[in-house]
Amino acid sequence: MSEARSAAAAQALTGQAQPDQAQPGQGATGPRLITELKVSGHLMSLDSGLFCIVQTPSTPRADDGTGLPGVRVSLPPGPISRPEAVSITSFRPDGWMNGAADAVLVRVHGGPAQVLVTIYQAPSGIDTAPRLQVLRLADDAGAQPFMPAPAPAGLGAQRGGGRGQPRQLPEVVAHIQRQGDVGASLGTWIGQKGSKRWIEGFVLTPQKGVSPKDLEYQAVLGRGWLSPWVEGGQLCGSRGMALPILGLRVRLRGEAAENFDCSYSATFVDGSEIGPVGPGEPCEAESLAPMEAFEVSIRRRGEAAEPAPQKPRQAARSRPAAPRPPEPPPMPRGRSAPVPAGRSKAGAPGRRAR
Repeated sequence: MSEARSAAAAQALTGQAQPDQAQPGQGATGPRLITELKVSGHLMSLDSGLFCIVQTPSTPRADDGTGLPGVRVSLPPGPISRPEAVSITSFRPDGWMNGAADAVLVRVHGGPAQVLVTIYQAPSGIDTAPRLQVLRLADDAGAQPFMPAPAPAGLGAQRGGGRGQPRQLPEVVAHIQRQGDVGASLGTWIGQKGSKRWIEGFVLTPQKGVSPKDLEYQAVLGRGWLSPWVEGGQLCGSRGMALPILGLRVRLRGEAAENFDCSYSATFVDGSEIGPVGPGEPCEAESLAPMEAFEVSIRRRGEAAEPAPQKPRQAARSRPAAPRPPEPPPMPRGRSAPVPAGRSKAGAPGRRAR
């Protein structure tokens, strides 16, 4: 029976079904095997630069559980594809765009170059095509082709002790402008205050008390514009796209939210500092300046925060003691100390001789 259903599905895909055979989904005896979708593809030519393809808000649609309509941005097939000149980064791990908060970054070097935008809609959808907007974020005619980011700084000393053991990554990794990936621990600052180098993306992977699956976070991308929630251990933001994030939101879920407290702070390139704020609260500057450093703390509820480590004080240099003044010579016995002129022995003013 399964072979017959597989054959029917294959025939439906290739359009080779026989006229006297019932098409999948048309018979009353079996479930629908294949659903035809409304699919449209568009080739988009982009000059050199950094672009953001975002889905703009439209009329709310009822959620039918299919996730449609959905949009994917990819390289086109065939000789017009230029993977060495085009890099595509989605804010969602699965690469889809199906909501107003979803976006895709496209960086083109040595343009013009083409990308393929494919839109998938439900077969019964009426006016369900999403509205897309292309924003040019930067002119990047002289940019170099996209290269994978280097390993986070300081990871060499964190390898497993035995041979073949997996490397232990830091709890916090941030991709910093013109610096690459940098690692740190939860409860410590990552990024440099006052450096004016913004953060493009970050990963939180707690290793004590809280599982990465119990943590999720967002990046602030604009006024009222947030990236989708991502689970611990996944990149939020981008790498190598020269696109700063403007803040963050972090929260715990499940039992971890009942047993642990979460707070975070951040500094921004305009000199402002925000925080600490509570779980789920946006940590962003009023000016929406790019974020240059941040700190995330997770501790068991009721547990006092650990004091910040202090720098060791340098020992004060000993100074040579000042020389003591010489003591006056001892007075002979039976003689009293000379009395200053004009003073009597009793301390009253003396009388002058006439």
